[in-house]
Amino acid sequence: MNTLFDKIWDAHIVQEIEEGPTQLYIDRLYCHEVTTPQAFDGLRARKLKCFRPGQVFCMPDHNIPTHDQDKTIEDPVSRKQVDTLAHNAQEFNLTYFGMRHPKNGIIHVVGPERGLTLPGMTIVCGDSHTSTHGAMGALAFGIGTSEVEMVLATQCVLQSRPMTMRITIDGTLGKGVTAKDMALYLMAKITTSGATGYFIEYAGEAVRALSMEGRLTLCNLSIEMGARGGMIAPDETTFAYIKGREYAPQGEAWEKAVAYWKTLKSDDNATFDRELHYNAADIEPMITYGTNPGMGTTITSRIPTTEGMSDVEKASFEKSLHYMGFHPGEPLLGKPVDYVFLGACTNGRIEDFRAFAAIVKGRKKAENIIAWLVPGSWQVDTQIREEGIDKILKEAGFEIRQPGCSACLAMNDDKVPAGKYAVSTSNRNFEGRQGPGSRTLLASPLVAAAAAVTGVITDPRSLM
Repeated sequence: MNTLFDKIWDAHIVQEIEEGPTQLYIDRLYCHEVTTPQAFDGLRARKLKCFRPGQVFCMPDHNIPTHDQDKTIEDPVSRKQVDTLAHNAQEFNLTYFGMRHPKNGIIHVVGPERGLTLPGMTIVCGDSHTSTHGAMGALAFGIGTSEVEMVLATQCVLQSRPMTMRITIDGTLGKGVTAKDMALYLMAKITTSGATGYFIEYAGEAVRALSMEGRLTLCNLSIEMGARGGMIAPDETTFAYIKGREYAPQGEAWEKAVAYWKTLKSDDNATFDRELHYNAADIEPMITYGTNPGMGTTITSRIPTTEGMSDVEKASFEKSLHYMGFHPGEPLLGKPVDYVFLGACTNGRIEDFRAFAAIVKGRKKAENIIAWLVPGSWQVDTQIREEGIDKILKEAGFEIRQPGCSACLAMNDDKVPAGKYAVSTSNRNFEGRQGPGSRTLLASPLVAAAAAVTGVITDPRSLM
């Protein structure tokens, strides 16, 4: 009896090395500008071509500005990285969606929305949040630069087989509770290392009820639990999302593909190395208070105290709170914030903008707030305008920026200043992640919207 993971992994084995890694065939390689230059240099040094260029898709996302994209990138390092990717894609005959191309955006947003990411695929990228694509029923994981070179040269990668974990969430999510809250809840429960060495399959009634966008958010954050990746078995929600997308199968090929995709689920008696069960009713809107994504709590709770902690745990906890300017046992509700960021490969999809707009509609942006609302792709930007979301946001005093990774990480112009607080829909709240000295509170688009119109940490349910 096989798990979903087993079925996809086993179907892609080229050969197994005794007491060593598995040579795994890769269906899709995504390349952005940050982790690929040395990989292409490696091909040149060995006088190699790209083995299967039709299966490689490139686009800049980390370093690009989210304003004035029609102008030359000002930062010389960012400009060089973006230009280098364009040059490499051209030299090696790879598909390239450059800045302002209608198919450009964050690579983990563009893959699913264009139908490039499909169930049953093996997908890799030199980026840890490649786990996002597992929401489509794919086996997707991040790889290092030397492994990117390996895939470019051979369309295969050497990997040790991870253990399997199933996280089942049954029941129904309550009002104002999103997939982001689900993920932050799981991290608070099992910690950021609780899934180390595992590939997670998410299951249960609450997971099945998620939209495709919600599933992408949940799988995106698998890596923040220490997992190698996360995945959800494809179902009618998946098929409806994929159908008609640009790179999706068409006609008879579609019917054949769906018939295969329907087999991609864990067998009834499949055995996992670890099983965890949770009740959706126990999950509330969440927010982080520390410097790793596992330091989160319900928005109405107080920051934990150090009671029961070991000396090592206490030292780490106190260091984190000192950086954040918080104290054990104090409430988070009502705390002033300075910045709000909606976007990233975690929450930069159309559904996230709809949720944000639902809260701010008929209200005004708080005067003390600087808000960066950044679509995950040009397609999302188009949808925002077609649905009139841009008008709702403009009337409330918000401005939509151009697509890119933006304030998820301090690799472009969108940096939160030292000491300032940002309620962010991104995936990491490490020290300096959004800018040197910045203080990040991870939350859902609903919590971000509530903070944007009140200027303080606010329970979004009070505005719904």
